[in-house]
Amino acid sequence: MLLRDLERADERLVRLAGHLKQSGADVIVLTKFDYDAGGAALTALVELIGEFAYPYRLSLKSNAGIPTGQDLDADGRLGEPEDAQAYGRYPGQGGIAILSKFAIVDGDVRSYNDLLWQDLPNMLMTDQDTGRDIQRLSSGGHWRVPLELPDGTVLTVLSGHSNTPVFDGPDDRNGRRNRDELRLWEQMLDTEQLAPFVVMANTNLDPNGGEGYRDAMAAFLNRTDLQDPLSGIPTAHWERPGPLRVSYILPSSEIEVTHAEVLPLLPDTTHNLILMTIQTADTPLP
Repeated sequence: MLLRDLERADERLVRLAGHLKQSGADVIVLTKFDYDAGGAALTALVELIGEFAYPYRLSLKSNAGIPTGQDLDADGRLGEPEDAQAYGRYPGQGGIAILSKFAIVDGDVRSYNDLLWQDLPNMLMTDQDTGRDIQRLSSGGHWRVPLELPDGTVLTVLSGHSNTPVFDGPDDRNGRRNRDELRLWEQMLDTEQLAPFVVMANTNLDPNGGEGYRDAMAAFLNRTDLQDPLSGIPTAHWERPGPLRVSYILPSSEIEVTHAEVLPLLPDTTHNLILMTIQTADTPLP
């Protein structure tokens, strides 16, 4: 459990906290960060970083581990991690944590986690998919989080973590769901007034390698309303299928990017930290 490891000052987490502190970032988004209603895990992490470093914090729940009461993987067994709204052994697993030096406009934070997969326009769900009447689209979460910058500008952070497009069968259920989780981001950008915004998310989808709808990810990265300063640089490293780009920081087109880098992989980890410095109006944002 994440909270247990934080309270024990696990070596890997202490190392991560040190790197986060050293980065000096004004806004940090961590995906696959366990959620608890009291925010105890997030508070414990902030204590490792430095108690006063991030006065504004938000712990966001995923759909992982939420029971459905149905046999979603159709294996004849109920109550397995595969039968939850998203793969998970307990509710709160694999959420999102946001740390900010800028005020979070709490009243305008919006979750898209309750959206049913079948209710997404142009979705790829089929009549043969089990749980059609209850299956939510989002796995790790889709969130819109507004931050108020010192000059009064509201910067919208679009944060989430998508289902992996593998570990299914010939029906490609996970691949289709992963594609539609990206489609939700597309539809948000097409229909909502969000600028200036920055996408800080793990789509679990590489435009050039691995499984999934790679062409859809490539098209998303080529949108004219956003920028991709770190094109082609891997952000995750597995023995199989190898290095892939699955995590992204993508500012909207009107934001000035003054620096961007993928930091070296920390020991005993598979995912890189991404650091970006952007300028919106008179407010620099590392």
